[in-house]
Amino acid sequence: MQYVADLHTHTIASGHAYSTIAEMVQAAQEKGLQMLGITEHAPAMEGTCDAIYFQNLKVVPRQYENLEVAFGVELNILDYQGNIDLEERHLKCLQYAIASIHGNIYTVGSRQENTHAYLCAMENPYVRIIGHPDDGRYPVDYEAIVRQAKATGVLLEVNNTSLAPNCFRQNARENYKKMLDWCQKLEVPVVLDSDAHITYDVGNTCYTLPFLKEIGFPEELVANTDLNKLKRMIWKS
Repeated sequence: MQYVADLHTHTIASGHAYSTIAEMVQAAQEKGLQMLGITEHAPAMEGTCDAIYFQNLKVVPRQYENLEVAFGVELNILDYQGNIDLEERHLKCLQYAIASIHGNIYTVGSRQENTHAYLCAMENPYVRIIGHPDDGRYPVDYEAIVRQAKATGVLLEVNNTSLAPNCFRQNARENYKKMLDWCQKLEVPVVLDSDAHITYDVGNTCYTLPFLKEIGFPEELVANTDLNKLKRMIWKS
């Protein structure tokens, strides 16, 4: 399976990542990627950049030889109503947004409450990806989430870091099997991302690609196997 773009990565600006933009770009070029997405954590995450950082990203180049770089944000879902932690005036400066649940910010709710948080976040027009919806500590109704993804055009992420044996997220394999079964039944595409916090993980699919092969998930439902297809899904162009 061809893998052309990694849309979920972090630099030192996120506070708990370890490489610069230039270093991440070089790593993406060496991996042969066509697009790198840099998505720093939004302000509710401890240690990350302030909102003004996102506003000033206009000064950073978007093209590095054959590599296209897109700048977004990984928003924090704050509550069961799907509220997020970056104002619209800053979201307008970005090319896309990922919305994720993080345990140091979000209070664990019931299955219904957690599901409602995701469903509401997907209604936000700036949210184009739901990040790592796989953590068993936050049980959800995967049928409802996949149906909402189909209705809104938001991509559900299969996160390489979540599938790593040492990841703190719980039961990711089992939860992805449930989610991807519904994606296949309803023909809902997904996006594969590394969630890299250091150069060595840029474009890393060492867990996601074998996992998809293991469960027989169809390549045509993976958005980032073709850059034009991915752009149509993210930017609806």
